[in-house]
Amino acid sequence: MLISIIYVVLSLVGLYFGASLLVKGAASAAERIGVTPLVVGLTVVAFGTSMPELIVSVQSAFRDHGDIAVGNAIGSNIANIGLILGISALIIPLRTSKQLLRIDAPVMILSVILFYVVFLDERINRWEGIILFLLLIAYTIFRIYRSMREKRSEILTEFMTGIPRITSHWGIDVLLIITGFGLLILSSHFLVRESVDLARMLGMTEAVIGLTIVAFGTSMPELATSVVAAIKKQPDIAIGNVVGSNIFNIFCILGIAATLHPFSAPNIEMIDIVVMAAFSVLLIPLIWRGLSLNRKEGGLFLAIYIAYIIIRLLNTEG
Repeated sequence: MLISIIYVVLSLVGLYFGASLLVKGAASAAERIGVTPLVVGLTVVAFGTSMPELIVSVQSAFRDHGDIAVGNAIGSNIANIGLILGISALIIPLRTSKQLLRIDAPVMILSVILFYVVFLDERINRWEGIILFLLLIAYTIFRIYRSMREKRSEILTEFMTGIPRITSHWGIDVLLIITGFGLLILSSHFLVRESVDLARMLGMTEAVIGLTIVAFGTSMPELATSVVAAIKKQPDIAIGNVVGSNIFNIFCILGIAATLHPFSAPNIEMIDIVVMAAFSVLLIPLIWRGLSLNRKEGGLFLAIYIAYIIIRLLNTEG
């Protein structure tokens, strides 16, 4: 068991650094060939921070561990709001804009509803995956179009913040991209394998492992981004990062995984979907009331998240 735990921890660390290297190399290469920083921020960086979830879910789908694939996506969405926004709001009250509430937050809720619809039979087939992926493409194109029309400097800064500096040579870009992808693939391979073994040894279902350990680990890039944004007093970025990531987790991660290899996840329970939906819906009125998430509300989110994790861990009948 100790060996499996060590492998899981090392795999999570590898996923974090793999995503960081991939984002740095890809962002630098994109800017070098003339892609605007705004588009880089909306595409390369956004996809890059979600890459750990994507690689893990795709690996899980191909190995017929659908519970981990879906648990990873749902658990990441729950962790993004309950854990990441909870901690970020405790650091500094998170202010946001009506633009986020008017467009991105409703899309996030729509993604949850669509997930519920396609997952009624406890599986996601290839056509459902394709639909989710096409919605991701449409959403990304819309965000780029809307952002390029945005003239306010603070909004442009929000989208472009977090883009790594361009490197000194294109060869470094290639090396960073290859190394990042290699780390992601290798780490996800060991993470999925050892998580399944750990679940069996602990008597847990694969779904619980995916919803807790795997989801927490693959959310580390978002956690780092949002906490740093909160510390730097850039709360719009902290909230925007989480909302965007939650949309990607449904449309991109589950969409691509199911398109490549349809899967079933019979051990995902209704409580998991309800908590994900509740966090998504609850976020809007709390922010709308004062366009901010204060420390008390952040503490509440964090407490609910911890209670949910405890409940799921106690339900270890595998």
